[in-house]
Amino acid sequence: MYNSDKPNRADLPSKRKLIRSTIIAAVTAAALLVTVILPAEYGIDPTRIGGVLGLTDMGEIKQQLASEANQQSALGIVETVETANIEPEIVVIAWSDETTVTLEPGAAAEVKLTMIKGGFADYEWVTNQGHLNSDLHADGDNKAFISYRQGKAETSDTGSFKAEFDGVHGWYWRNRSDVTVDVTLRVKGEYTEINRVM
Repeated sequence: MYNSDKPNRADLPSKRKLIRSTIIAAVTAAALLVTVILPAEYGIDPTRIGGVLGLTDMGEIKQQLASEANQQSALGIVETVETANIEPEIVVIAWSDETTVTLEPGAAAEVKLTMIKGGFADYEWVTNQGHLNSDLHADGDNKAFISYRQGKAETSDTGSFKAEFDGVHGWYWRNRSDVTVDVTLRVKGEYTEINRVM
């Protein structure tokens, strides 16, 4: 069996080269933090490069939606699902529901589907004018939470999702335009209830 040869001491990088490589790696990491991570995650853009790359908007949306979600939780608006010791009886049917919500400028609304883990739902929503910030997310027992998608200044969205856990799954909209907006939601899938919770 052949083992690779031991490198000669002369072939190994010097202490000076190792220090130089470490400094280069640290400077690169700091540059990425300032130009990419801070704008994309927190909307902080000291170099303005994040704005050019479109990362600052993404970070601002994340922070705004997180703030709004915290406000909802603090006010006790988020609906919780009570669990029982018995399995719920759910008939899987392709439901078809349509809901229209009117939002004044600055107002928010939330519509939720009650689903069990693994259930699917198809949806589409559209505004009659203006635009909305949106968050498709779910709340479950033991403070379970997941955000399926977020959007800023949207006029419509279409898609489907699979319930990641038992709970309420749905849409949060906030009207950030300066006109009154009617948003119409159409859904079908494996759920037992649809309710406006806010």
